[in-house]
Amino acid sequence: QVQLVESGGGLVQAGGSLRLSCAASGRTLSGYAMGWFRQAPGKEREFVTGISRSSGSTAYADSVKGRFTISRDNAKNTVYLQMNSLKPEDTANYYCAAGGIPLSQRPSAYGYWGQGTQVTVSS
Repeated sequence: QVQLVESGGGLVQAGGSLRLSCAASGRTLSGYAMGWFRQAPGKEREFVTGISRSSGSTAYADSVKGRFTISRDNAKNTVYLQMNSLKPEDTANYYCAAGGIPLSQRPSAYGYWGQGTQVTVSS
C-alpha cells in the first residue's frame, strides 16, 4: 500500500506558475505509472497528465498541453507537476494518482490517490 501526499497548491494570478509535488511513502513509486487529475466543484474528475514508470512516455490533456509538464524522480519517490501560464479555468483541486496502466485517462485505472491540493487562479 502506498500513501500519496500532494503539496504546492495555492493562489496565483493568471499567467503565473506553480509547481505541485506528490510525495509517496509506504511503497516506492518506481513500479507505478503516475498521473495528475483535477476536479472543480460540480464537475467530474478529469485527466490532466500521466507519465510512465521510467519517464519514457508522457501524455497531456489538450487543455494543458504546452503549459504543464509532468516529471518524476523515483530516487526521491516524488512526482511533480510544473504549471506555467496558468488560467482561471485551471482552478481546481489537483490529485496525484498511482496505478498500473501507463498514461490511462480513466480514474478507475489508478488504485491509489492523494488527498488533493487546491489551485486557484485569479484573473
